[in-house]
Amino acid sequence: MLVDEDGTAIGSMPKPLVHHGETPLHRAFSAYLFADDGRLLVTRRAADKQTFPGMWTNTVCGHPGPDEDDAAAIARRAGFELGLGVADLRPALPGYRYRAEFRGVVENEICPVYLGRFTGTPAPDPTEVGDWQLLEWTAFRRRQETEGDAWSPWCREQARLIETAGLVPAA
Repeated sequence: MLVDEDGTAIGSMPKPLVHHGETPLHRAFSAYLFADDGRLLVTRRAADKQTFPGMWTNTVCGHPGPDEDDAAAIARRAGFELGLGVADLRPALPGYRYRAEFRGVVENEICPVYLGRFTGTPAPDPTEVGDWQLLEWTAFRRRQETEGDAWSPWCREQARLIETAGLVPAA
């Protein structure tokens, strides 16, 4: 979904045509999903992904389809990418927006951020997810600080904002 500066839908474009050097502003989402024991599920993007290949990031990111709400889109992508269900989803950073570039490909998104739980056992689609780990929040943030560029720029920024807002789920 292509959007204007206010986030109002102004059209759509097939996903393979959207991401390039001058990516138009579009809608996306990011979700941070936790296990019942409080550990965060982080994923490493598949090496063949068009945008930010091989980088570690939050549990699941993606784009809602036309007329699809974020909760449905998150459930769809979590199921497709990781074979997981989603529970207790709640907004964390509803107004989040970012622009990032890597190897000539730009992300330019209005991207609300959500927190929730996952259900099931991760069974990743290798075309989407190269690896995954369950991390305590402090270990997750420590890795972001020490590994820097191995993590997607949106995930590093979102994690700082989640902490600043006091939204880190208790373990």
